[in-house]
Amino acid sequence: MSTGKNPGIADTHLSDRRRRIRLAAAVAVIVAAGVVAAAFLLRPPAHASQTSCSAAPSKCGFPDATTTGVQPSATLQAVPGKVTSGTGWSWDASSKSVEVTTAGANITGLNISGALDITANNVTVNGVHVTGNGGNFGVSLRHTTGATIENSTIAGSNATTGRISAGISDVYGDSTGMVIKNNDISNFKTAIQVSTGQITGNYIHDPGYVAGDHTNGILDVGTSQPLTISHNTILNSLGQTDAVSLDATGSGQTISNKTVSDNLLGGGSYTIYGGDSNSNTVSHISITGNDFSQAYYPTSGQYGPVAYFSTSASGDTWSGNIWDKTGQAVPAP
Repeated sequence: MSTGKNPGIADTHLSDRRRRIRLAAAVAVIVAAGVVAAAFLLRPPAHASQTSCSAAPSKCGFPDATTTGVQPSATLQAVPGKVTSGTGWSWDASSKSVEVTTAGANITGLNISGALDITANNVTVNGVHVTGNGGNFGVSLRHTTGATIENSTIAGSNATTGRISAGISDVYGDSTGMVIKNNDISNFKTAIQVSTGQITGNYIHDPGYVAGDHTNGILDVGTSQPLTISHNTILNSLGQTDAVSLDATGSGQTISNKTVSDNLLGGGSYTIYGGDSNSNTVSHISITGNDFSQAYYPTSGQYGPVAYFSTSASGDTWSGNIWDKTGQAVPAP
């Protein structure tokens, strides 16, 4: 008996619906595959062969001696051997340092046997070689705003008594707006000590050591000022203290707004100290997408990849961190 309906219409609608569902599913698969592929492309390529990136970081897209610091082709003027003053700076023989006192000064093309001391705002240091000695700073910032230190080589004169106290230091902890990028820093007790700004593209390696030192790659003594540490290679070959420390020196402080992402990190007692120590209050500390080198210890640091990081604090994030040799996830602490 006829119902007055074309029996093929319902089947056609059903087929069309199925086709639409299948098409949507296919698109979803393609999109998901694209996301996975994009994520893979952002990772250093050496994991496929399970080769440590630490041996040649630049082959994995991380900074090393071939991509940072003063390059061998550069022509530098020796200070104080050849020159003792220039636009915005002068050599102080008593302190054995280049003093930068003019706002907006551009310091470039110098090979300094001593320290570089900056007390002016908006100073740029680009393509400078600083060889410090003993307990001195390499580059010191004193009450400054807007300093940029880039493409420079900063080191102690040797790895023992000639190691520098800090490669780059915000001496009073009140400088702001720092950009520290593409530098090669070695033979230090602490490579970089600042509490705010951007630290990116640096190669920090081969620390020095004098008995009693606590050796840090990057040290933030605990503040709520925003600090971004991204795409650096930080390798501390010693069994103490860290590659990155966000821990405060005192107790009861507020530590927040710190980002540690896309770095190659390894060594120290723990590779990262995450700030949640000494009864401090922490929040918005993000540790994501880092490669933990196993060049010195199987767990990156002598005792593990991270200590004093709270996964329950407001805004704290731990994700996408991997073991350098295998590409496997480093579990949240």
